[in-house]
Amino acid sequence: MNFDPFFIWLESTALSQWVVGSPSLFAFPGILTLHAIGMGFAVGICLALDLRILGVAPGVQIAEMRRYVPIVWSAFWLNAFSGLLLLIGYPTKALTNPVFYLKLLLIAAGLVLFKRIGRRVFDPSLPAVETAPSPLRRLAVASIVCWVGAITAGRFLAYTYTRLTAIP
Repeated sequence: MNFDPFFIWLESTALSQWVVGSPSLFAFPGILTLHAIGMGFAVGICLALDLRILGVAPGVQIAEMRRYVPIVWSAFWLNAFSGLLLLIGYPTKALTNPVFYLKLLLIAAGLVLFKRIGRRVFDPSLPAVETAPSPLRRLAVASIVCWVGAITAGRFLAYTYTRLTAIP
């Protein structure tokens, strides 16, 4: 199936043209900055929780990390919004690159793992987890792999595309 007409249409919209062509710092540079900040908060907090489960910083109670869950979700939605704007700017570049789909898959898996881990460590009806059992430790390792993989795939997007735009 040829998606070029869709890509050409989307790349011709005012929003796409503004994202990629405006000299404003609020366009591509600002959107990319917001994307990086959101990623830093979301992934950073997830990794901090994973590392705590794996035994790093034993003086920090895992249950106390619950206060950062809203920040993870706020940062995720910031990334979803900024990522959508970046996608609108360069739809052909992203949607024709298998690495983009790998990145989305790894983000989805990371979020599923974050929710699974959170249900176990933040549920007040369950005993507090300070020494994580092996299944929880495996989830934390898988989460780290997903987040590091998502960041790596995201960076590779800048170098692995075969088509930048559909507009000749």
